[in-house]
Amino acid sequence: MKQKELIGKMTLEEKAALLSGKGEWQTWNFDHLGIPSIYCSDGPHGLRKQAGAGDHLGLNPSLPATCFPTAATVANSWDPSLGEEIGEALGEEAQAQDVHVILGPGLNIKRSPLCGRNFEYFSEDPYLAGKMAAGYIRGIQSKGKCACPKHFAVNSQELRRMAMNAVLDERTLREIYLTGFEIAVKEGRAKALMTSYNQVNGIYANENTHLLKDILRDEWRYDGIVITDWGGSNDHIKGVAAGSDLEMPTPGMDSARQIVKAVREGKLSEEAVDSCVDRLLEAIQTLVKGKEEGEKPKDFDERAHHELAKKAAAESAVLLKNQEDILPLKPGTHVALIGDFAFDPRYQGAGSSMVNSTRLDKISDMIGEYDLMVTGMTKGYVRTGEPDTVLEKEAVDLARAADVVLYCFGLDELSESEGVDRAHMRIPQNQITLLESITRVNPNAVAILCAGSAIEMPWINSVKALLHGYLCGQAGAGALLDIIVGKVNPSGRLSETYPLRYEDTPAFKYFPSEQRNSEYREALYVGYRYYDTAKVRVQFPFGFGLSYTEFEYSDLQVDEMGADFILTNTGKMDGAETAQLYIGKKDAKVFRPEKELKGFQKVFLKAGESRKVRIPFDDKTFRYWNRKTGHWEVEGGIYTIMIGASCLDVRLNAEVEMKGTTELYPYHTNRMPSYYSGLISNVEDTEFQELLDMSIPDGKWGGELTMNDAICQMYYAKSPVARFIYRKLTQMKKKSENAGKPDLNILFIYNMPFRAIAKMTGGMVSMEMIEGIMAMVNGHLFRGLGHTITGFFRNQRQNRKYVKKLTEKKGV
Repeated sequence: MKQKELIGKMTLEEKAALLSGKGEWQTWNFDHLGIPSIYCSDGPHGLRKQAGAGDHLGLNPSLPATCFPTAATVANSWDPSLGEEIGEALGEEAQAQDVHVILGPGLNIKRSPLCGRNFEYFSEDPYLAGKMAAGYIRGIQSKGKCACPKHFAVNSQELRRMAMNAVLDERTLREIYLTGFEIAVKEGRAKALMTSYNQVNGIYANENTHLLKDILRDEWRYDGIVITDWGGSNDHIKGVAAGSDLEMPTPGMDSARQIVKAVREGKLSEEAVDSCVDRLLEAIQTLVKGKEEGEKPKDFDERAHHELAKKAAAESAVLLKNQEDILPLKPGTHVALIGDFAFDPRYQGAGSSMVNSTRLDKISDMIGEYDLMVTGMTKGYVRTGEPDTVLEKEAVDLARAADVVLYCFGLDELSESEGVDRAHMRIPQNQITLLESITRVNPNAVAILCAGSAIEMPWINSVKALLHGYLCGQAGAGALLDIIVGKVNPSGRLSETYPLRYEDTPAFKYFPSEQRNSEYREALYVGYRYYDTAKVRVQFPFGFGLSYTEFEYSDLQVDEMGADFILTNTGKMDGAETAQLYIGKKDAKVFRPEKELKGFQKVFLKAGESRKVRIPFDDKTFRYWNRKTGHWEVEGGIYTIMIGASCLDVRLNAEVEMKGTTELYPYHTNRMPSYYSGLISNVEDTEFQELLDMSIPDGKWGGELTMNDAICQMYYAKSPVARFIYRKLTQMKKKSENAGKPDLNILFIYNMPFRAIAKMTGGMVSMEMIEGIMAMVNGHLFRGLGHTITGFFRNQRQNRKYVKKLTEKKGV
């Protein structure tokens, strides 16, 4: 242990208290021991430090900070060095605001286009997500702060996110949902890691010894701290035993009392407690040391950070269509600017990522600075979906008189939010109706799209050009206009597939979960891995993006260490190309997708310039997880190496032979026809069970509700009072949705398990009181009420006793 001497001076009560937060964002301080408090802050794409009353949902205001494009947006740049620049800026702002741990980036995999919280999902590909996250982490930590990637692991659903069980096989777990974290830990050297709310194969992630001990600490040699998501602790004793170091936010002294009691009764070893305390103290000392050695800046450079946000937005925007080379617009073009998003941009996520931006650029304010003749501007539609014939007529009249229409549209705040998964993949119909009306009078429509994830595009033929800005941060307006007029050559490439319709997606029948279990029957076939293998047509493939110039690939040479080729800019404009390396194996004995991304490099070339590019192989290029051997293995034989501009635009290919590492193969091919064909849209129970190598767990609700069931499940509670509360919550939820803006507090409570009440109320409610509440919910009103009241007074008395014991020494 690194802090053995200090730990030896601590009482068991002090050690137990240290392992839970003392407030919404801070850890406990013990001044008599020289242990200060450290401050955590959300930061998926901008710092969100709340100077006043803290809340993890972003309901209360925060200090001004730079709102960068979301992590999922920056993933479209395919440039880890850009992530590193943003990370450095986040670290500088953390220095200025005295924040020690930045909670982010949100390193999750888009299992389905309907996955909520899109501002934190990096990609549908774990290799790309991991490389981008490692860049963020290196940048943040270069400034003496801790980056805390999240949510470890298999966090793919917002619906009942604290009370659902992800059921998946070990190979899918490791190859799809852990590889990104492995890269973040090994290459980014993350010093903190946040666990997810959900269960993984029946065990909560925060107390899952397979995840936290076997894989994270033993295999990956991770020595940083593990933090719960806010309210994500289920059983703090099991969490500490598994190596989870800090429970947040503030359960009062209830959890600390449980730890002390468990140690004294022999149910938890004090060595396990000391290990968690040691890691947490090491992090605290390192962060405080960095603060003492470095002079705290009075402020960060707002102008420079705004320019970086603009650069990030420009490099991440994706040009999806450019018919007749309508873009870039010629100087002096007469344009009509139409769309509510031009006046009130949707540029960031919601809830825990809501940044109080230092400034906000708007296309409506900035377009006059460009060499364009603006004939008029109008909002055109109501963004919450209500029809408005007056606005529509005004927009159509403006469109008729212009050379080109710039039409700004997208998903509104209700469509994508923390705490809720998307219900569909469509743009609000009133926006599409207006678009079609506009293009009937003016076919030269340039659509500027704003959304956090993939959408259906049955209207794509109505527009000449489509520029997708995603959620592009506070400086996105200027970045998009620079692309439109040709000051910037677009170089963004999609980090996810755009299907023709939601029904085509691999998890269509499996997402989200209906009851407790979310079954990952699609296995490895996430995103392009499925579409390519099953030969499903898509709107835009993974890795796709247009440029104002052209690139030619030639002279591929492959050896056992990597691939070399020549990349040439054959057009008339300087620009950047993202060359992508995929591998495949035609005669595989172990089922695998048709192709998988294993490397990429973004290369900037001047017009006419050629350059030799090398994309090296690494330890992840040919490996697969073998459940029979319990190790990563390589199947021997011939592999196809593919170099291209997207997963469907392969320009070069070659073959390389690799030596196998085992002859013990994990599967019986005749028992898994869906997985060997890639046609996984309707996997039967017997085949899924064969993949799992265990029985499918029963996830049905029934009987009495438990403290790990969600509050929204009170609709079948035995107590009429509980059912009444459920109905009122549902009415409040629907009212906020109908108003066009979801109430995040209601959404959080609605999907929260009962146990989280004890973890989120600062010690007012104990787990004993939750037992009483559950008795009432299950129809035992008087017994439960008595248990709750007794528990309340006992909790208050024991809290006072515990605090008194802590404060016997001065300075606590």
